[in-house]
Formats: sequence, structure tokens, C-alpha cells
Amino acid sequence: QVQLVESGGGLVQAGGSLRLSCAASGRAVSSYAMAWFRQAPGKEREFVATINWSGGSTYNSDSDSVKGRFTISRDNAKNTVYLQMNKLKPEDTAVYYCAAKHWTSSSYAYWGQGTQVTVSS
Repeated sequence: QVQLVESGGGLVQAGGSLRLSCAASGRAVSSYAMAWFRQAPGKEREFVATINWSGGSTYNSDSDSVKGRFTISRDNAKNTVYLQMNKLKPEDTAVYYCAAKHWTSSSYAYWGQGTQVTVSS
């Protein structure tokens, strides 16, 4: 079992920055793909970014995407994944969730409880 705990959310003005952290426990996640998702009020959960075991990353590529503003990274020694969020917009307001899946799995089996990010205009 893997337990995930997110932190770092909060209230920030548009244009500001936040760094989210996701600390994993239970087992080492060096062989897990780690990801961030978010869910805004009244909307479905959406993919933000993922990073594989070797550090390769993929971002949501929608037109209003986070690519170029958000950076996902991981520190396997600390069993932690990060999401650096810059140039935040009010539409980035959401609960941000960390997720993990073993490299042999096709879906994310482990989820954190989420951390609220609110961006004011």
C-alpha cells in the first residue's frame, strides 16, 4: 500500500506561484509513475501532469493547459513529488490531487486526499 499526503495549497493572487508537495509512505515510489490531477467546483477531475520513474514528464496539452507554467518533479530519495505552479490564473482554482501507479499498472491505484488551491483575481 502507498499512502499519499499533499501539502502546499493555499490562497494566492493571480500571477503568483505555489509549490505543491506529495509525500509518499508505505513503500518506495521510485518504480511508480506519479501524477497530479485537479478538480474545480462543478467540473470533472482533470489530468495536470505526470512523471515516470526515470523523470520523464507529460503535461495536459489542452489549449488552456498548464504546460509552460507548471513543472512536475520528483525526489525519489525523499519519496516526494512536487508541482511548481507559476503564473497562476483564477481558472487554476481547484482541489489538487496526487496519484501513483506502479509501472506495471494501467491505472492510478493510490490517491491523496487533495489540497485546495485558490487563485484570486
